[in-house]
Amino acid sequence: MHMLRTALVMLVAAPLVALAADKTPKPAAKAAEASKAEAAASDCHHPADAKTPEAAKAANPGDWTLTRGEPLKGEKTVKLSELLAKPQAHDGKVVRVEGQVRKACEKKGCWMELAQDAKSPGVRVTFKDYGFFVPLDSAGSQARVEGVVKVAELSDAHAKHYEAEGAIVPRGTDGKPREVQLVASGVELRR
Repeated sequence: MHMLRTALVMLVAAPLVALAADKTPKPAAKAAEASKAEAAASDCHHPADAKTPEAAKAANPGDWTLTRGEPLKGEKTVKLSELLAKPQAHDGKVVRVEGQVRKACEKKGCWMELAQDAKSPGVRVTFKDYGFFVPLDSAGSQARVEGVVKVAELSDAHAKHYEAEGAIVPRGTDGKPREVQLVASGVELRR
């Protein structure tokens, strides 16, 4: 009976001790993680220190509602068409916009694009302080977003990066890439 009790204690205690020992990362593991992060950063403009949270992983199929960031506060709703037609009137203001997600960042979920249709320019939504992300498969979802509007001129490198991920980046008459952005403090997604 004593041997049986000892064997059971060992079966339970040994994995717990092993798990406790694994909590302190080994120097080789830290170096491997750092080199992976550096390699990823060289491919993309995303900050190297940002970690992809569980929120950026693919969602389960079916109906769902997902909230990220701060709860929506009921800011003044601006129609997407109005924002795109007269972005300067809203530049620097906090607004709520609703629309369909045409595209989302496929690497981390760190941006999404709201648009009226598949061929028109949209509003690029990024997330305040890079503090949250959306699922990688957010395209096709309905979104309700609150944040600060910004009319921005992009570098050619950023424009090409976004276009490589499937975004439509409008260019002014001078050929420079410009877009309407919304730095979101909170997002609700629905399918």
